Amino acid sequence: MLEIVNLTKAYPIGPFGREKFYAVDNVSFKIEDQEIVSLIGESGSGKTTIGKLILRLIKPTSGKIFYNAFDISSFKNLKEYYRHVQGVFQDPFSSYNPIFKVDRVFEMVREEFYPDVKRSSWQERLQKVIEDIGLNPKEVLGKFPHQLSGGQLQRLLIARALLMETKFLVADEIISMLDASTRIDVLNTLIKLKEKGLSVLFITHDLSLGYYTSDKTIILYRGSIMEHGETEKVFNNPLHPYTKMLLESVPTLHKKWEKSSIALEGKNVPKGYCKFYDRCPLGDTNCKNVELREVENGHFVACTKV
Repeated sequence: MLEIVNLTKAYPIGPFGREKFYAVDNVSFKIEDQEIVSLIGESGSGKTTIGKLILRLIKPTSGKIFYNAFDISSFKNLKEYYRHVQGVFQDPFSSYNPIFKVDRVFEMVREEFYPDVKRSSWQERLQKVIEDIGLNPKEVLGKFPHQLSGGQLQRLLIARALLMETKFLVADEIISMLDASTRIDVLNTLIKLKEKGLSVLFITHDLSLGYYTSDKTIILYRGSIMEHGETEKVFNNPLHPYTKMLLESVPTLHKKWEKSSIALEGKNVPKGYCKFYDRCPLGDTNCKNVELREVENGHFVACTKV
């Protein structure tokens, strides 16, 4: 379905832009058909940047992104690409114009991508898609954004993506602004859509949601992959110190938090060393030129201590 190969996005910084900040640094992974992959990491780790690169909202510095074996940079007609690859973002309220009814976002899709489709046929298709994401068309269509909940608005954005014959969805923190009961509805919607053929890159900083939703998990730090593999293996047998720190940071009800052995803030990492070197209690001179390696079937870790 989607393959990322040595993807890098660098931004010039410092006087005259002589230095580079690598938001994404030589990242590679695959997402298969009907698969949900969680991309997890701290704020600023490069998760959203990868999503934007996939959606062609920004251009990579180097590397390739392939959709069904086609280099996405070769798509001259972006409309054709966006028929199959869509994104839904964190804040549903900012995706709607408050002076228009929510129906407008669907009508704009028809006008731009399917102008030859009759309105009656389009309405039938729209109602079916809205039902597929767990809403009643009579309860949501014809309403202004402020008349609907955040969960309803977010699911309508998913419906908009599905109207585009979407096969791959970038879901970037799509439930972080929603209450707990609404979150589970949206997550269950994604899982049901996966069963119908949708693949999803689920970008989140919430480990519990990633565990609940995904088939595979990627742990990202400072633009580089620290660990990735089948979700059960990554969560039940975390091997990279950063993954362990993230899991130890998840609050539990039966015990108090204890101070972590991991430094909260890092310093400058020597060139060529693991990105987590300056915060890792196990860091030493062997942490140079570290690459991802398979430690068990379907489980990869970038650490020399494993």
